[in-house]
Amino acid sequence: MLAIGLVFIVLLVVGAPVAFAIGLSGFVFFATSDIMPMSIGVQKIATVSQSFPLLAVPFFVLAGHLMNESGITDRLFRFSHIAVAWMAGGLAQVSIILSTLMGGVSGSAVADAAMEARVLGPQMISQGYSKGYSAAVIALSSLITATIPPSIGLILYGYVGQVSIGRLFLAGIVPGILMMLFLMTTAWLVARKRSYRVEGSAKPTAAALGTATWQAKWALLFPVLLIVSIRGGLFTPSEVGAFAVVYAVLVGTLAHRELTLEKMGRAFGHAISDIGLIMLIILMSGMIGFAIIFLQVPQSIAGAMLQGLTNPVAIVAVILVSLFVAGLFVESTILVLLLTPIFVPIVQKVGVDPVHFGILMMTIVTLGSMTPPVGVAMYTVCSLLDCRIEDYVRESVPFLAAILVLVLTLLFFPSIVLWLPNLAFG
Repeated sequence: MLAIGLVFIVLLVVGAPVAFAIGLSGFVFFATSDIMPMSIGVQKIATVSQSFPLLAVPFFVLAGHLMNESGITDRLFRFSHIAVAWMAGGLAQVSIILSTLMGGVSGSAVADAAMEARVLGPQMISQGYSKGYSAAVIALSSLITATIPPSIGLILYGYVGQVSIGRLFLAGIVPGILMMLFLMTTAWLVARKRSYRVEGSAKPTAAALGTATWQAKWALLFPVLLIVSIRGGLFTPSEVGAFAVVYAVLVGTLAHRELTLEKMGRAFGHAISDIGLIMLIILMSGMIGFAIIFLQVPQSIAGAMLQGLTNPVAIVAVILVSLFVAGLFVESTILVLLLTPIFVPIVQKVGVDPVHFGILMMTIVTLGSMTPPVGVAMYTVCSLLDCRIEDYVRESVPFLAAILVLVLTLLFFPSIVLWLPNLAFG
């Protein structure tokens, strides 16, 4: 296992593509093994590609791009702006609300952060918001997409850990809404102190809010249909991904009348690029995932972590700290694919619900995208807003503190996460 880890780290350091770093690390195991022929490794790659639940990933990625091209994003922005722009830090509040709503559309934190940096970032800066504050709000509010369905990370976690994706989707709703409220409160406190307000804004009238809600109805309805169709047994999580694609096309062509053949082609082009990247990483993880299980890494780590620890909360806390540190250096998708088979058996052994742990894990590993030294969302937003990293880091401290308080709350009170899936599924 040491050789596998060493090869993986060296390849990442020298700048090799992540998929190849994972694949070559797995290749090392089979090349140096006396009892495992290379053909088994190839079979493991092929086996991963034959997974029916994994179809949810490309379907939801494609649906997200189609929805972005169908006018849904613009309508969600107008709804958010009318609803909360009047508050202290109005544009920051719009960013947080929009991230919550976009979580039900894109399922990708980096995609959400990039979109908002282009749409909202220049407006915030022109209104007198500091670049660091603007970048911190936009990047860290995109974390909400980690738990709001249809989160791509939750789909991968459910697939790798053999955890119900339907329960994970329902479990992510309340934490996502709570994160929205925590971040909005933090943004309001900072903005109120600095007098960040949108000029000429006023509380919306019932008529204006109703009109904005009606115009965004198809986007607001989608997450509801997603959950109801899974819970009602109409679709499996994989099949509901295909439904999402059809839904996006129908909304874009018939309801909004904005999805042209040109826009559809652009959406397919972006989706193919994203799907190719994600699926190549997933396929290559088949070999190294088998090696991890074969070498009984979960059992070894469990023995080490459980030694001297008996409290399930303490054990999960130690795991979350290790995930946070790993997330500072490694992308969240990779951590989910590589570490879920290790940690899920551990938490199950100590009596922790894997659905509860999955929400905590996705929040923590996705947070790495918003923090130095290799945060993808952080660098994306800072580059688009021409913001210095040190300014971003300084302004992000209050928001990071709010997120960590929420994670601790969810850790100590699992019923917050589990009551909705338990209510729906029993």
